[in-house]
Amino acid sequence: MDVQEVLKLADDLVFVNTGKHLDNLQEVILRGTLQGQKYSKIADESHCTEGHIKDIASELWQLLSEVLGEEVNKSNFRVTLERVKFSNLWNFNNKDCVHIGNVNVCGDTSHFPKVPNSPPDEEPLNKGNAQPKVREYLGEMPKSGVLFDRTSELTTLKQWILDENSRLLAILGIVGIGKTALAAQLVEQIKHEFDFIIWRSLATSPPLSILQTNIIQFLRRGGGWCGPAPNADGVPTPEERATTGGLPLLEYLQKYRCLLILDDVQNINSSGQLAGNYQPGYEDYGTLFRQIGELSHNSCLLLLSSEKPREIAALEGKNQPVRSLQINGLGAGAGEILREKGLAEEENWLELIEQYRGNPLWLKIVATRSVE
Repeated sequence: MDVQEVLKLADDLVFVNTGKHLDNLQEVILRGTLQGQKYSKIADESHCTEGHIKDIASELWQLLSEVLGEEVNKSNFRVTLERVKFSNLWNFNNKDCVHIGNVNVCGDTSHFPKVPNSPPDEEPLNKGNAQPKVREYLGEMPKSGVLFDRTSELTTLKQWILDENSRLLAILGIVGIGKTALAAQLVEQIKHEFDFIIWRSLATSPPLSILQTNIIQFLRRGGGWCGPAPNADGVPTPEERATTGGLPLLEYLQKYRCLLILDDVQNINSSGQLAGNYQPGYEDYGTLFRQIGELSHNSCLLLLSSEKPREIAALEGKNQPVRSLQINGLGAGAGEILREKGLAEEENWLELIEQYRGNPLWLKIVATRSVE
């Protein structure tokens, strides 16, 4: 069997089991495996980290193992599929079906629409009764730790997003107040309500053209993308721009239900000017925010910022799909932070909380220094 035959057989097996074809990154991993490449080489050619490639490969070997009812791994992948291909189990007429491992495979699969390397946005996310799978990129999201005294804020955000279908939201507050921790906890609680979850940080102030290209590539590949930039220079090549299909991000937000979180949004604002003014060359972010807030779709863009974007200020309202939530300092509940840090003299905690305005980050720093 040549490489294409092995890939075709693997794709058929995965499709029968999941209702989905291999995505581009899965095909790249299998092709590299067949060519004897190491994961590090595959990662370099795919502009991904080696760890991400290993994670995707591990999931793929597990899936094929479940389909065939025997262990499949990087070293035996080709041998196993060739044995399946040439065994009497795979000899069937076009109208017959045979049992392989845990699935039934039929000879005539021409009725399944499949174009080689076709992007997943040309196919339904779920087929038949397949269990929905959330595609997520959360590499830039901090780990969701203990969230102190934010129950009411979580309830409000979930109501806005899930019940009222808000399209554009902002969580606002000073540095250290807990915006990111709140959003991370929110993602953990509602991510299964979406087709795609993407968390990106604007800490390095990426131009919108690069950020948008990355996100669209992720959506088109069904989650088979990683890394903050499509190449080492951070500038999309003409070929990479072509892979976005020429469609603006908004069309993908209309096609799928996506939750997109942008952290550190204040980093694209101009310092020393009125809040909400963008740095030169970043005004297109404002255009995107306005379009997402105004135009119809079933996705949600969540902005985390110490300053309110002017598009939020202009569009938000009680009966509008644009909202903002101001996060203030913690009250007595901040005592849990001090307790966790092992701070003594509990009778002085309330005074300490008031002195530092209930800011979780400041309290953690003070408590840590006091204990040392």
